[in-house]
Amino acid sequence: MDVTTPGRRAAYESMRAVSRGRRLDLAFAEASDRLDPRERRWVHELVYGAVRLRGRLDHLLDAQLDRGVGSVAGKVLDVLRIGAYQVLYMGSVPGYAAVSQTVDQARAVGGKGAAGLVNAVLRSVARVGDGPEHFPDPETQPAEYLSTWGSHPRWLVDRWLARWSGMDVAGLVEANNKVPPLFVRPFGACRERAVERLGDQGIIATKEQCGDVCLRIESGHTPGEVLNAISGVIQDPGAALVTVYAAVEPGSTVADLCAAPGGKALSIAEGARYVVAADSSMRRMALLRSNADRLGPDISHRVGLVVADARRPAIRGADVIMLDVPCTGTGTLRRHPDARWRLSPEGLAGLVALQAEMLEAASDLVPPGGLLVYATCSLEEEENAAQVEAFLGVHPEFTIDPGNGVDKSRLDRQGLLRLLPQVTGFDGAFAARLRRA
Repeated sequence: MDVTTPGRRAAYESMRAVSRGRRLDLAFAEASDRLDPRERRWVHELVYGAVRLRGRLDHLLDAQLDRGVGSVAGKVLDVLRIGAYQVLYMGSVPGYAAVSQTVDQARAVGGKGAAGLVNAVLRSVARVGDGPEHFPDPETQPAEYLSTWGSHPRWLVDRWLARWSGMDVAGLVEANNKVPPLFVRPFGACRERAVERLGDQGIIATKEQCGDVCLRIESGHTPGEVLNAISGVIQDPGAALVTVYAAVEPGSTVADLCAAPGGKALSIAEGARYVVAADSSMRRMALLRSNADRLGPDISHRVGLVVADARRPAIRGADVIMLDVPCTGTGTLRRHPDARWRLSPEGLAGLVALQAEMLEAASDLVPPGGLLVYATCSLEEEENAAQVEAFLGVHPEFTIDPGNGVDKSRLDRQGLLRLLPQVTGFDGAFAARLRRA
């Protein structure tokens, strides 16, 4: 009989779904929808933390298993990860309670043998801790250290070390392992007025270190509470700066070919005459429509929705074509910690080919003098500058036009927007503003 708490059962269900390939945000939402708000927050901390530090936890668990983590059944390994995270990183849970509850959970999913194994391993983990002596030396073995203590796939760490210094990569890994702040981009009011309105509802917001248009919300508040207090969208400053960089002129018509979930399209709609928002997912477009309607008729009446693949655009002609392509998302790993474990070199290659195909299709829609804004939330050169360089090589009618939307310090020497988490404290982002002759 399963005697574990509803919260721990939800945590285990979330972890199992992620191990089977489900996205963490969807898995968590499905598993926790019947929990009360307090327990739901606790489960969120546990599951996101265990997924974020999976590489570190597995390294510590591996040392306590005779034949390593590879010898443990997946469902039992997920129980071990949940238990180890509670023992090491959740001060709100007494160690003895974390071990006892996790053993009960192991018994429910794997029987008496699994319970005995989990009990022995977690007691050893609690005893030895996670001190630096249990990990490779960061000076002499930086890749090994950053993939274990830093909890990132080794192949990804190796890529970054080939491009940046060890200190820079360590900064990036550290940024990815922090719980990200909550940011909101206000609509219809200056940031000062939005701060006042939020304060009236007991929500503390600040403008510091928020880019040019966002507010940072102090911890303890949910996105729903924030959006009930002011009109806006939940958006990281990195994503917001892409639309600032795009600098769409007032009164323009815009086609956003990869629009869902819609933060950029809705932000652009504040100043544009009309925005056609397209995406291939009917479910995600329904979410975009809901967000547009929530912002009121001034925005929703200027946003039209089309379900279409960006490789076969369903529109013809717009002043600005926005192409925020599917990508590896390596600039947003702090918000999507499960993504790091799903990525692969083969997946990267496939995305690069898809992006090139989308760029080619989008180029046909740009009128003379019009703009094509290409954007990703990736840090990988193949998806960013190299992709733009290849496109310009076969399309000499386009040139980089950096505009005047953002401070030049955020641009590289070519005029491309580059935001690195370890430098800005924002999500990573890239954008190229391409003008057709």
